[in-house]
Amino acid sequence: MTEPLSNSEPPAPDLPALTADLAEKLRAKGRFMATAESCTGGMISAACTDLAGSSDWFERGFVTYSNEAKTELLGVDAALIAQHGAVSEEVACAMVQGAIAHSRAQVAVAVTGVAGPSGGSKAKPVGTVWFGWATPAGVVSELRRFDGDRSAVRSATVHHALQRLVELLSR
Repeated sequence: MTEPLSNSEPPAPDLPALTADLAEKLRAKGRFMATAESCTGGMISAACTDLAGSSDWFERGFVTYSNEAKTELLGVDAALIAQHGAVSEEVACAMVQGAIAHSRAQVAVAVTGVAGPSGGSKAKPVGTVWFGWATPAGVVSELRRFDGDRSAVRSATVHHALQRLVELLSR
């Protein structure tokens, strides 16, 4: 896990270029990906499937906005959610592992966070997002805190999810 960072880092590549880079890396290894999304509500899947030919590498997306959906569709233990909260490292890792287990994908990304404008707390303010990535090398998680309104938080989450996956697949 890395320390939480704000979105004051250099801007990410534009989304179509980032998605094309991801597609190239997945196609080169004959891999498929899946998504498990909460706070982005399917935006990562949409970014992937906006690219023509995405059926060559994008297998499926799970939009698991409610805790019940996380449990029913991804197999996240309800007790884990009760103990740590939906926005937690433990749940992000369980989500990404569930995406792999419930699909034919070898690569996955999961996001769970507080996009706002309400729902935040002192411990998990608006802009808090936990990420999980699964590749054949294992599971990686990361906490980020993004500034801005709901749209900005969700957009930054999509960019970071895909950018980090490209980095992980480049190793």
